[in-house]
Amino acid sequence: MKKKKKKLLLGPVITIIILTISIMIISAICSALGVQGEITRINNQSLETSMVTVRSVFSEEGLKYFFSSPVDTFKTFEPLVLLIISLMAVSIGKASGLFKAVFTPFRKLKPGVVTFLTLFAGIVSSFLGEYGFILVLPLTAVIYQYLGRNSMLGILTAFIGVSMGYGAGLVFNYDDYQLGLLTRAAAVVDVDENYVFNAWSNSYAMVAATFILSIIGTLIVENILRPKVKESIKEEDELVISKKGLLFSGIAFVILMLVFIYTIIPGLPGSGILLDTTQSDYVAQLLGPDAPFTDAFAFVFLIIMMICSGIYGFISKNIKNTNDFSVGLSKEFDNLGYMFILMFFASLLVSILNWTNLGTVVASWLISFMSNLEFTGIPLIVTMFLAIILMSFLIPDAITKWTLASPILVPLFMKANITPDFTQFIFKAADSVGKGMTPFFVYFIVMLAFLEKYNNKESNKITVFGTLKLLRPTALIFAVVWFIIVIGFFVIGLPLGPTAAAPTL
Repeated sequence: MKKKKKKLLLGPVITIIILTISIMIISAICSALGVQGEITRINNQSLETSMVTVRSVFSEEGLKYFFSSPVDTFKTFEPLVLLIISLMAVSIGKASGLFKAVFTPFRKLKPGVVTFLTLFAGIVSSFLGEYGFILVLPLTAVIYQYLGRNSMLGILTAFIGVSMGYGAGLVFNYDDYQLGLLTRAAAVVDVDENYVFNAWSNSYAMVAATFILSIIGTLIVENILRPKVKESIKEEDELVISKKGLLFSGIAFVILMLVFIYTIIPGLPGSGILLDTTQSDYVAQLLGPDAPFTDAFAFVFLIIMMICSGIYGFISKNIKNTNDFSVGLSKEFDNLGYMFILMFFASLLVSILNWTNLGTVVASWLISFMSNLEFTGIPLIVTMFLAIILMSFLIPDAITKWTLASPILVPLFMKANITPDFTQFIFKAADSVGKGMTPFFVYFIVMLAFLEKYNNKESNKITVFGTLKLLRPTALIFAVVWFIIVIGFFVIGLPLGPTAAAPTL
């Protein structure tokens, strides 16, 4: 009998290192060949075109960057800071027994209902921007433990909801506001100087997409993904459930939430301290680049969890003293040393990729290709949808992509009788799909670390490309569903929101 060849399984760290070296080699080859692209930016209300070239890491400048940047890059790596704050909040909620008391009664829910709620919560968390990944992934893992389900499946489901549903949601988010500013600038500078973008312009489509993706996603996860995720060993704890503790912590939660809401309401005595009062528009006050709310949310979440969990823990006796409380803030950091290693190498990979300009040059080619086409209607929409997905492989960040694409694509679509609002909606749909299909997305690496944390079976091997392969059928189906939603609104002529005109064929 022939012996079966063992598959070579590369661990995530080695895979990230290989990807980094590959980017360095490709950048050197492209730089030697003089590979370049043409990008158009908006400056002082006019379009300016410039050339961008691929830079080689093996040049003198590149080697200086390679050796000098990793420490500074990691120190300023925002996902790392947000993750630490989020993990402290989730840790104390679990250690105090508060999460057990809140979520254990939901064990009776059917698996499909749990999956739907997880996807729905992930999509809705897009209101928090990319912070949704940092909050939802660890929280879902803990919730699935108390529901008697596989935490690894919960992490994958939550990632699918947050990433592939990023363009949906019940309300606009920080990215919508920033994207809208870019959309307006592109529309005004070249076609319609009277155009005004409204943050609610895509709200009907976003709400519809939220429910459609949650329902279809539930069918995908339960029938395709769940059978492929091997069960992990379930762990039980001896934390006490206290009705009295739950009552008082619940009262504290309501009071704290009311106080928090008061900080984002303008015009009342002492209110609005988390708003940027220099702005006249409320959306800008809440979600603008200088709004305190954007940076304060993670810390506010931690404060609320510390107070509510502390009340519950001391009443239930799960926390007996201040030392237990202090240690409880670190419980979810167990088995997460691996995550910090992954994030260090991921930050290096992302910084090297950005420095080489590879993603920017590829994006410029795709944008230039589209600008030279004479398509209109559905063929133009199809082309943009696919182009944005391809861009997302090297540039997962939505704002960066739209900064490059909007000065060309918004006027192009307006001349094809497609509104800027609808163009932005197409972009958001395609961006959502792309986020869930690339190893260069830092939150994909964060998800891998959480999978490894809850992987307590030796037979389960967590790898970069193995996980991408696992998610591929889901991503492809989500791509089709997103595309059908976009085309459906376009063909039927439904308005995307209360302030948006219906698209016309």
